[in-house]
Amino acid sequence: MAVDPKYIDEIVVLETNIDDSTAEELGYCLEKLMDNGAKDASFAPIYMKKCRPAYKLTVLCKPDVEEELIKIIFKHTSAVGLRREVKSRVIMDRKKTEVMTEYGEVLANRFSYEDVSKLSLEYESVKKLANEKNVSINRIYRNYK
Repeated sequence: MAVDPKYIDEIVVLETNIDDSTAEELGYCLEKLMDNGAKDASFAPIYMKKCRPAYKLTVLCKPDVEEELIKIIFKHTSAVGLRREVKSRVIMDRKKTEVMTEYGEVLANRFSYEDVSKLSLEYESVKKLANEKNVSINRIYRNYK
């Protein structure tokens, strides 16, 4: 059975191995990538030639922000090249919603794929409510209707 085309999306994967940037530079680069449209960005520890410890940067983005993210990688890391690949991915439908907790409303996403559904509370909304009510975020995550 083929996947329904409405669940298929295209994503660009950018990757590079970095062995000579500082932790602060890498953290700053990650923030810039996320602030400029990356769907996801992460570092994974690796070993390069001559057993040098390094990090592999992986960035997922839509094609319309790819060029900007490449510039950020080159500007804010020691990378001088990267790999890019366009991939097809299967994603769940997403609908923004609000849910009630015992402390008030928070923003959430309702995901669905055929007969499978999930609800995920938005972290920033949960954090804001937790600060307002002086409770842990865990308490809010565990007590929604």
